[in-house]
Amino acid sequence: MAWILLIVAGLFEVAMALCLKASKGFTEVLPSAGFLFFAVTSFGLLSLALKTLDVSTAYAVWVGIGAVGTAALGMLVMGDEVSAAKIIALAFIVIGVVGLNLAGGGGH
Repeated sequence: MAWILLIVAGLFEVAMALCLKASKGFTEVLPSAGFLFFAVTSFGLLSLALKTLDVSTAYAVWVGIGAVGTAALGMLVMGDEVSAAKIIALAFIVIGVVGLNLAGGGGH
């Protein structure tokens, strides 16, 4: 269950980042409200997952989902520049997170 909470928390972090961009410096009401909702929910779910999972692994997974998801959606739907270097860098993030999981530390 903790892993599901963690994955959902990571997805909410992606939504938080996209709302942050759409809020235009918190000048747009709905994206600003969305940012607040997704931020609180994401941190809350992360906090619940950390009751079971090791912080080193869980935080890396959470950040990894947020970074890769945000970058991918930024390139796919928000018009961010797409380059081979960016895609390779994102692959390294995924490899690092998978490596941490394979090294152990899923939970206690």
